[in-house]
Amino acid sequence: MKLSSLIAATGTAAAIAASGAQAADTRTDARTDARVDTSTPAVSYRYAQVDDVRVFYREAGDPSSPTVLLLHGFPTSSFMYRNLIPMLADRYHVIAPDLPGFGLTEAPERGRYAYTFDNLARTMGRFTEVLRLDRYAMQVFDYGAPVGWRLAVAHPERITAIVTQNGNAYEEGLAEAWSPIQKYWADPTAKNRDALREFVSPKLIKWQYTHGVPDESRVSPDTYTMDSALIARPGNVEIQLDLFGDYASNVRQYPQYQAYFRKHRPPVLAVWGRNDPFFLPAGAEAWKRDVPDAEVRFFDTGHFALETHVQEIGPVIREFLDRKVPRSK
Repeated sequence: MKLSSLIAATGTAAAIAASGAQAADTRTDARTDARVDTSTPAVSYRYAQVDDVRVFYREAGDPSSPTVLLLHGFPTSSFMYRNLIPMLADRYHVIAPDLPGFGLTEAPERGRYAYTFDNLARTMGRFTEVLRLDRYAMQVFDYGAPVGWRLAVAHPERITAIVTQNGNAYEEGLAEAWSPIQKYWADPTAKNRDALREFVSPKLIKWQYTHGVPDESRVSPDTYTMDSALIARPGNVEIQLDLFGDYASNVRQYPQYQAYFRKHRPPVLAVWGRNDPFFLPAGAEAWKRDVPDAEVRFFDTGHFALETHVQEIGPVIREFLDRKVPRSK
């Protein structure tokens, strides 16, 4: 789609994202503008061809440093990590991809790409191989969690540490807001599928960002505006409904993920918005059953905790990684 058409169809926020993607593989030279803070690590915006999917990702930091892979959730993209990446990139090689069907990664048609969490994990696993990421810490959120758990179960030797920000792996973490989706799992009729369309409406997408947030002025409207615009692209709503339905596969695999935690005891940090309407604090505390030395921190905010509390959460993540992740790759 031409940029002019994109502006007309989706609004300024999405157009800004797309125009930023057109600048892929470029770096801003801080010397051209004396006002630029040269202490802030530069972020590059790139694409990788992963089998039949062109994957967009953000990259910052020295590739010889330990890698941190950031996996986003619904309904967002790697954009959710825009403020965290510079907080880590002076000591770590930070990679943040967009999942297929989200952000600026290609969204193949449903007929030629199955939108299941197994398939998302397969693509992300190949993505790590294309980029030659042999060992990495994972930061996961929401949908990024079950994708990350699959990567860890498949290759436990690659995982150096896990940071989960409202990324669930326990049934007690599922809140009542899941009820309409669970109804669709039990009875996948067209009626129950249609009832989930409200979850991808601009109103409900905004609600996911603002619910449980003491001060909504700390939530940038760029977030939910851009998410809504990108999800509104032709065919994308059906992709999201497919993933709602397949989320049941993640719950079925919780015992397998928990067995991985118990056997391999990866260092775990759970940083949690305690007012999340989808994933309850009990889901964060549950890690201590399988990883007794898991570290759990709660913050007075909602689902998208990094949007309101990145200045508080970022240093906690950095300090954890500094203690737990080996400096050599």
